[in-house]
Amino acid sequence: MSAALPTTAAAKLPRVEHPTVEALRMFLRNPSAIAGMVILGIVLVTAIFGPLVYVADPFEIRAAPMTPPFSEEAWLGADYLGRDVLTTLVYGGRATLLVGAVAALLSVIIGITIGAIAGYYGGRVDALLMRVTEFFQVLPALLFAMVVVTLFSPTLVTVTIAIGIVIWPGTARLTRAEFMKVRGLEFVRAESAIGAGDARIIWKVILPNAFPPLVVSATLAVGSAILFEAGLSFLGLGDPNQMSWGLMIGSSRQYVLTSWWAVTFPGAAIFVTVLAVSLIGDGLNDALNPKLRER
Repeated sequence: MSAALPTTAAAKLPRVEHPTVEALRMFLRNPSAIAGMVILGIVLVTAIFGPLVYVADPFEIRAAPMTPPFSEEAWLGADYLGRDVLTTLVYGGRATLLVGAVAALLSVIIGITIGAIAGYYGGRVDALLMRVTEFFQVLPALLFAMVVVTLFSPTLVTVTIAIGIVIWPGTARLTRAEFMKVRGLEFVRAESAIGAGDARIIWKVILPNAFPPLVVSATLAVGSAILFEAGLSFLGLGDPNQMSWGLMIGSSRQYVLTSWWAVTFPGAAIFVTVLAVSLIGDGLNDALNPKLRER
């Protein structure tokens, strides 16, 4: 009888899920997050595989100028030059999403690096890096990006870099706060006591434990980068040789009353994409935040 007691007691212990599995389960139970994933998946599939299936030149004149939607020449209409809106919409999504993803990645790399160093070392290093962060934070972001693009000519590369270097301060502050919260915990002190170097403690010990909110920040940065690209292209500072949703809106803004479809459809694509990214970000925040998971 006594030998069977430990087995019985062990059988009654609740099974503990791995935090990653629990977060994934909570994310998949969020209807808004799933809707965002579906919408973003449709946009990505269209942007990636659309140009492979429907080979065309987005700058080609395919119909009469300002042809209305649902016509034989252009199903979604034509802009003021006669370019097919459907073709430009499919091809423009690739450049817009590429700029948004790469610019967000660049901003996350800059923000995490500066925030991690500032939060780990503190003191004068923290003060110096936070002053740099505040300098970029108080600058008019769109104006600063316009100056950078103007100085180095408007190309996809310069637009991506300009966006990346203006949207990183928020990530840097979040990373700094997470590092300051984690650096004093016992497991970090234990790593330091056994002789681990600063680089190992920063990147392999603290960063993985501070990663969940940074994932949410990176997701939302994609939406911000897409809006920035659209704003720069609307002002005529996008790459004129690469079709994008912002370029579609900017080139047809003078004809919005006579050919509304040339502005409405790319604007709707931007809105839907940013909404999907925001829904995914909210879902990740709910799934990765232990307090929200308990609630």
